[in-house]
Amino acid sequence: MKKVYVFPGQGAQAVGMGKDLYEQHDEVRAMFERANEVLGFRITDLMFAGTPEDLKQTKVTQPAVFLHSVAMAKALGAEPAAVAGHSLGEFSALVVSGALSFEEGLRLVAKRAQAMQAACEAVPGTMAAVLNLADEEVERICAETEGVVVAANYNCPGQLVISGEVAAVEAACVKCKEAGARRALVLPVGGAFHSPLMEPAREELARAIAEAEFTTPRCPIYQNVDAEPHTNPEEIKQNLIAQLTAPVRWTQIVRRMVADGYADFTELGPGTVLQGLIRKVSTEVAVESRGTL
Repeated sequence: MKKVYVFPGQGAQAVGMGKDLYEQHDEVRAMFERANEVLGFRITDLMFAGTPEDLKQTKVTQPAVFLHSVAMAKALGAEPAAVAGHSLGEFSALVVSGALSFEEGLRLVAKRAQAMQAACEAVPGTMAAVLNLADEEVERICAETEGVVVAANYNCPGQLVISGEVAAVEAACVKCKEAGARRALVLPVGGAFHSPLMEPAREELARAIAEAEFTTPRCPIYQNVDAEPHTNPEEIKQNLIAQLTAPVRWTQIVRRMVADGYADFTELGPGTVLQGLIRKVSTEVAVESRGTL
């Protein structure tokens, strides 16, 4: 059976993440120490023994989740037939597939985190989860709401996250509830990720990606912006740049992978969020999460 490895995004972090990998695996320990050098601070201290508040900082969260995911793949000796990642997780997928080196991936993740944080501080924004309302109906409501609000994360059938200006997101939530949504709940996030408000971050990340060395991956990566499998380095780079202001099409990615014959999914890194989402997209596949040895 062809095995797919998938990688979580921001929000999956937890205190203690990766600690057993560091303690039990020499190659992984070296990878963690290299990350401390590249980042210029001891992210391992925050991952293993920091506070939840420490880990919530975007500049910490994104490299921490990336590091844990890639380290788990290293410890398992993962050789996937295909990969995908949710938002930030796409960078983990690129490293595990061989399209990016570990150091290059980490530098891009750190740059992405800093650029997103700056964009959040420049223009306040938020996100909200809409449950049990058709995607098309949510899209229509966003289009008809005054201000910036867009569909941002197609997580699974019946769960779509919207993103944009605070007032516009709140107004769209009211309309979604009136249209029959079971819930439309503003999320405790620091900004409007995967919306036009991330344009300054997209421009900054584009410059960093242009300077990074990408190679042909060993297996296809199904990318967030179009849910299609890619192996061409130039296409991968352009999709990665577009990702910051485009929606994460996770539902469509899982459906496309299943249609392409993949039926064995393993989530690598902290948490079990993707495992739950995949099961809601398809009941026909095997799926597990691995965050420890």
